[in-house]
Amino acid sequence: MAFAAFSTTAAPTSSDSVKKKSPVALLLLLPGILYLVLFFLAPLVSLLLTSFKVPAEFGDIGEFSYAFRWENYTDVITAYWPHILRSFGYAITATFFALIISYPLAYFIGVKARRWPLLQSLALVMVVAPFFISFLLRTLAWKQIFADESFLVTSLKAVSLLAPDAHVTGTAFSVIFGLTYNFIPFMTLPLYTTLERLDVRYLEAGSDLYASPFHVFRKVTIPLSMPGIVAGTLLTFIPAAGDYINASREFLGGTGTQMMGNVIEANFLVLQNFPAGAALSIILMSAILVMVSIYVKKSGTEDLL
Repeated sequence: MAFAAFSTTAAPTSSDSVKKKSPVALLLLLPGILYLVLFFLAPLVSLLLTSFKVPAEFGDIGEFSYAFRWENYTDVITAYWPHILRSFGYAITATFFALIISYPLAYFIGVKARRWPLLQSLALVMVVAPFFISFLLRTLAWKQIFADESFLVTSLKAVSLLAPDAHVTGTAFSVIFGLTYNFIPFMTLPLYTTLERLDVRYLEAGSDLYASPFHVFRKVTIPLSMPGIVAGTLLTFIPAAGDYINASREFLGGTGTQMMGNVIEANFLVLQNFPAGAALSIILMSAILVMVSIYVKKSGTEDLL
């Protein structure tokens, strides 16, 4: 009895140990919390406040006063609704083509090339290799390839695949092509990570049950690789919707291909209309958040949020 009483009073409970460790856990979390507050929350609050500003009554161009002018949002939607629709249209199209191109590539690297580790490593290096070159330089290289005097364009015109007065740069095709090309690694790597862990015995079981390769792919491979598909499409769609490099006149875009990123840049850096640029930024972030939430909810992968 005495030993039992001693052991009962001496043994610490799990709740006591959690309470003793909680200050240490908070201290470990403190740097991350401070980082998020300083570099995410504070800029976001500043951007939100800027989006409601009004021009200073006796100020110069670019000077604004704090207010609550919600009409800034309706003004930018009215003025830039084509750019908003174009941004999401280009981003969705580029994400679709990136998925169509990346899935077979990731499937080959993650599943078929398992028997040849050297080939698998080489293929992964080829996917990651574009990251060693600047995003701007890669896009500028495609501008040279699609230029009117380039070998590719002149050859297409010579065989009548392009009209003599046709242009490739400055079109929706060139912008979507640039977005697709630049973000293919962001789609391929999450797909590869998922498919590399795929148990091929599930595929063999489907074949043993007399399912056709198409049905095995649709009923087994696609569902098992859905986390990679969702992660890849998010990593591609989100930066593509806010991209302003590919659609700019200096690279692959033109006057009729401007996206939200381009008008946000113009309002902040050229026109100095900071409330309009901030309102467009808030609209872009909110629209992406809503679309991503709906997409993840419908795909059944809520744990990714």
